[in-house]
Amino acid sequence: MDYYYSLLSSLTPTQCIMSFLALLLLIQQFTYWNKKRHLPGPAFVLPFLGNAISLVCNPSKFWEDQAAFARRVGISANYVIGKFIVFIRSSELSHLIFSNVRPDAFLLVGHPFGKKLFGEHNLIYMFGQDHKDLRRRIAPNFTLRALSTYLSLQQIIILEHLKRWEKMCASDKTPTSLRLLVRDMNLETSQTVIVGPYLLQHARGKFKSDYTLFNVGLMKLPIDLPGFAFRNARLAVERLVQTLAVCTRESKIRMAEGGEPSCLIDFWMQEQAKEVAAAQAAGRPPPLHSEDHEIAGHLFDFLFAAQDASTSSLLWSVTLLDSHPHVLSKVREEVSRIWSPESDKLITADQVREMKYTQAVAREVLRYRAPATLVPHIAVQDFPLTESYTIPKGTIVFPSVYESSFQGFSEPDRFDPERFSEERQEGQVYKRNFLVFGAGAHQCVGQRYALNHLVLFIALFATLLDFKRDRTDGCDDITYSPTITPKDGCKVFLSKRCSRYPNLSLE
Repeated sequence: MDYYYSLLSSLTPTQCIMSFLALLLLIQQFTYWNKKRHLPGPAFVLPFLGNAISLVCNPSKFWEDQAAFARRVGISANYVIGKFIVFIRSSELSHLIFSNVRPDAFLLVGHPFGKKLFGEHNLIYMFGQDHKDLRRRIAPNFTLRALSTYLSLQQIIILEHLKRWEKMCASDKTPTSLRLLVRDMNLETSQTVIVGPYLLQHARGKFKSDYTLFNVGLMKLPIDLPGFAFRNARLAVERLVQTLAVCTRESKIRMAEGGEPSCLIDFWMQEQAKEVAAAQAAGRPPPLHSEDHEIAGHLFDFLFAAQDASTSSLLWSVTLLDSHPHVLSKVREEVSRIWSPESDKLITADQVREMKYTQAVAREVLRYRAPATLVPHIAVQDFPLTESYTIPKGTIVFPSVYESSFQGFSEPDRFDPERFSEERQEGQVYKRNFLVFGAGAHQCVGQRYALNHLVLFIALFATLLDFKRDRTDGCDDITYSPTITPKDGCKVFLSKRCSRYPNLSLE
């Protein structure tokens, strides 16, 4: 003992600090090895940061490497910012996470630091009976009647933006990047569908600015200090939710007065008005989840879900139609049989259902380039994922929707809409591998809305515009922003294709 005391006392302060740091590094490395066990993954990780730098600098390569590690056994491990992570490539193992076969074994987190960023009132972070009750109460937002109302709003806004793009490109002979244009179109669509007339025109510019701050911070390190993107994003979300709370309050008043629903919040508040009236008549307290600010948090959840994933899918639909001219030709032929832009009429819900091939194209776009590639969960207890590996409590688990989409399907690396035809029905045969909208209790409630939006865009874009991709080396490589998009932002040459556009407006 005297020997060790003498040895320690002979060390300088700098040597003591370095020895302490080395000990921490060793402890952390052994902790990582202990949790990782036999799983494939990097053998060594940096203290605390782990592989966060490579994740932030090149997320595409980071997740490609994780998928490569997992190719043999379906799962792999890594370490990022103090968190042990498990990546799941196997569809069947992903279903164990999504379906939560052991109640409360996993919590959906949406983003590794999302609860701090998104706020408390978010559908993503609700579970159990509370979550079931809320999903039941928002079901009226996605009835056939509601979806038909949204269908009109969606295509009018798409048409207005297509006109702007064509005029802009007519005066500029250089290729145009669609990424920001599509994002702005989707943001206007989401705003109009979700809160309609309650978000006034002068407020939309600030709303757009705050949403941009949120998008930027979503992809940055979670440093919650002034001047950092994550802090700016968190504060922007607070302002966005405050704005949505005001819209909620105005909708409540209008629906209580017997107004006709014109947007998503109206359908929700119309049903809530009935529940409140019934509770008052029975002498019961008002229903749960009925406060303006709480509802606004859930509206932001809808906005986020409708915005970035849809932007990704619309961009990939353009680049895939351009690279597969026979698919584009079939889409144009089908749409022209069902709807004419010269009719000055909107595409109806029945006509959307008639567009079988265009719907198959939309589904194949989603399969081939799943927009939200990963759905993070956190293990709240030890979970035996396989016979030989138990996920430790506290692990962030990443089921890969993207990797699942390439399993089972015939020639999965080929873009082939016919796989979703009534003849081949691969969509049914490999339904468990088509996880674009998730599975289990948190499966996307707005999937029909999202699919309608993609079908409408493909039909209108292909019918009204001629387009050609400005193809350069690597232009179609995947980049995260935060959902996956073409690396070049989908640069295209656009020109008018039909003699006239439908004469329609929101007025």
